[in-house]
Amino acid sequence: MTTARDLALVAADPQDRTVVEQGDLSLALAGAELIDLLDAEALTLDGDLLVPAGPAPAGDTLLSEAAQWLVDGGPGETVDDWLWRRGRDLAGRYRTVLEEEGLVAPERRSRNPLRRQHTAPADPSAARAAGERHSSGEPVLGALAAAAGLTERDDDDMPDGLADDRTTVLAAVLQAVTELAGERQRRTIEAAAFDNIWRGD
Repeated sequence: MTTARDLALVAADPQDRTVVEQGDLSLALAGAELIDLLDAEALTLDGDLLVPAGPAPAGDTLLSEAAQWLVDGGPGETVDDWLWRRGRDLAGRYRTVLEEEGLVAPERRSRNPLRRQHTAPADPSAARAAGERHSSGEPVLGALAAAAGLTERDDDDMPDGLADDRTTVLAAVLQAVTELAGERQRRTIEAAAFDNIWRGD
């Protein structure tokens, strides 16, 4: 399993039934893919610039797709650019592929569109392995899970002892998630102000 798949599996069956923001999870998954591509030596970083270095490992459809996206991005793409470009709706993409592969059961659809329900994974061994990696304190998966909102986040607690390229990716993910949270807050404030105008408050 890759870091991205492990993160998606942990998010599919959170122990405390936490419902994460899909945008946050998508950004974290995009960062996890970069970590996986670095591990596979399909990518290097020049500062914060992405440099394709070889093909993705065979056998993982989503990682192969990510490697192609990397090539399609052209020269000069930054880690931040990648997160926003690749991250769009990526959580849903992972969920769909994992369901198709039988690694998680399809989500039950509620009659209330605002209420999301989760089901137990279809393949408990895959989820168990991902959960064990997460609970073991593995620093990269832990940092990405925190960025996605699956665990408590501490912006000042970047894992120690990581290579510079991994630290660059994780820092960019945390920054992107922070920016997205700020945008959500801004929209909420604007919506509330608009409602007040209509009510005459």
